Amino acid sequence: MAHHAQNAIPNITHIPLPVVIIGAGPVGLAAAAHALEEGLEPIVFEAGKTVADSINDWGHVRLFSPWRFNINAAARRLLETNGWSQPDPDDLPTGHELVSRYLQPLAEHPLIAGRLKLNARVVSVTRQGRDKVISQGRTDHPFLVRVHLADGTQLDVEAAAVIDASGTWKTPNPIGDGGIEAMGEAAARDHIHYGIPDVLGRAKHRYSGRTTLVVGAGHSAANALLDLAALAEDDPATKIVWAVRGNNLARVFGGGDNDQLPARGALGDRLKALTERGALTLITNFSVTKFSTAAHPRLTVTGGTPSGERHLTDIDEVIAATGQRPDLDMIREVRTDLNSALESVRDLAPLIDPNVHSCGTIRPHGARELTQPEPGFFIVGMKSYGRAPTFLMTTGYEQVRSIFAALVGDHTRANTVQLALPETGVCSSSIPGVVCCEGGKDTPINEFADPPEPAAPAAAPETANAANCGCGC
Repeated sequence: MAHHAQNAIPNITHIPLPVVIIGAGPVGLAAAAHALEEGLEPIVFEAGKTVADSINDWGHVRLFSPWRFNINAAARRLLETNGWSQPDPDDLPTGHELVSRYLQPLAEHPLIAGRLKLNARVVSVTRQGRDKVISQGRTDHPFLVRVHLADGTQLDVEAAAVIDASGTWKTPNPIGDGGIEAMGEAAARDHIHYGIPDVLGRAKHRYSGRTTLVVGAGHSAANALLDLAALAEDDPATKIVWAVRGNNLARVFGGGDNDQLPARGALGDRLKALTERGALTLITNFSVTKFSTAAHPRLTVTGGTPSGERHLTDIDEVIAATGQRPDLDMIREVRTDLNSALESVRDLAPLIDPNVHSCGTIRPHGARELTQPEPGFFIVGMKSYGRAPTFLMTTGYEQVRSIFAALVGDHTRANTVQLALPETGVCSSSIPGVVCCEGGKDTPINEFADPPEPAAPAAAPETANAANCGCGC
């Protein structure tokens, strides 16, 4: 049950102001399509220089969900009015293909193009004339969204509602234990890549013939490890060290043959085989505490282990596959209710807690669970999950469909949420060229104190969409 009353979702059909959508990724653009279908006026601000700028960072990676699960229904209907044809529904797109064949055409649609602003970074959201402390007459004031443009100018935009779909990709977790930077991490930044580098493509020169330390046990780590192993086949001087905080690799090895998405299930087999044949040096129970550049140009990486400090010497490059966290600075002046452990929307926390859930056990949710104390403000997509690594793109599509139904006063339709998720498999892992977004740091079971009891998954109707594990960042 949501903490905030359903009537806190305002009907904005009578307000002659736009809905501001922050972020032009898959969920942000889907939100714009749903806004148009509901007769609302969206305006989308994207901080990057291209649509879906975050996806372009990992565009070389292939999703393990086919096209049929990566396309939002409202976006498809809009695209088809412009003569667009859906790609083969059974093909698995790369991130670049997701952008070029779906998101870019959507951004260029005449009804979206004029409402989309690139190189436009939202730096703050507030109520006009009301900081977050002031309650009197608060909802009588529109939202005020401040945007920094590429030419250095600022823009203030009034809005009837604000949808924050800015994701988490651009705010990676630091490598250090305890959620903070390791000593010396900032000084070693030139040697560190946070995320999924294009090891076999544009970044090949950086890793070929060198020793790379991969930190993390999620999908990003899996991609990096398998790509580095392929690189080592061409250049045997390429060395791989894999460091993880725990010693249970069941999560990253995944669901195997039992996974309902075959590409996702194949991950575990390939990564496990790579590990067992000694193609890399695996170090478990290792928590990074310090980087030293004294042996320039190489690094020494120090970590805590159950038997004391251990020093990894002669490291050339580090790939930080430690997940992401939400940027909360821009929404400091609106009233939000976030879970203290996950930094997710509070009412989502018991549904998505990685201590008790994987992708396939998260029940459908929509406007009711996403309602904030600030009426008309919503956090959606990857950012709504905070640090939890269990987000699915198709979940984000259902979130925004429900929200826009609520914003036009149709709470029956808003509360009819439908989503069927595949069983088994681990959301935070993938095979080379295959990705599922992760948001939080790779988390051992019971790391968070007093995890909530798992919610029973709701039975999904037969007509519900099957799930994908694409990236909604």
